[in-house]
Amino acid sequence: MPADAEVEPGTLLVAAPTMVDPNFRRTVVFVIDHREEGTLGVVLNRPSDVAVHDVLPNWGGHVAEPQAVFVGGPVEKKTALCLAALRTGETAASVPGVIAVRGPVALVDLDTDPEVLVPKVRGVRVFAGYAGWDSGQLAGEIERDDWVIVPALPSDILASPDGDLWSQVLRRQGIPLALLATHPGDLQRN
Repeated sequence: MPADAEVEPGTLLVAAPTMVDPNFRRTVVFVIDHREEGTLGVVLNRPSDVAVHDVLPNWGGHVAEPQAVFVGGPVEKKTALCLAALRTGETAASVPGVIAVRGPVALVDLDTDPEVLVPKVRGVRVFAGYAGWDSGQLAGEIERDDWVIVPALPSDILASPDGDLWSQVLRRQGIPLALLATHPGDLQRN
């Protein structure tokens, strides 16, 4: 069985404490698409200093706090992706302008009128760029223990950057993964 067999849309890739790549150190990546050709996701816990209103004025007042663009990953940083958590009772099939990812989480077409979409969602977040892996690349990284694969909660896509999403996600996994949440990052500072 390939190392990435558990990866599917709606799962999280949590960077292992030993991850040294600065693009992904202590990140939580929400997987949007995973297939034989490759994997696409967005980093959930890297807010930028850019306000959504500055780049997408129609959406600025409708995104979750902080109303900033999040850095979705190192690929195509000028590309905007948007995720929404739908309200209870709503499905992607019944909400115009969205594509189902998993459960109540959907990818938003940013050409959609936000006034139509907002009443049907709990929150929306905009990402600049994405994380992408070619065929077999993610499996190799998982085999090296660079990533921990865990289920996502819809609230993860809207999590406040004031909290430490990386630690929170690991903590809720139970022992032994929960122990990783206390990893200091830099062992020299331990």
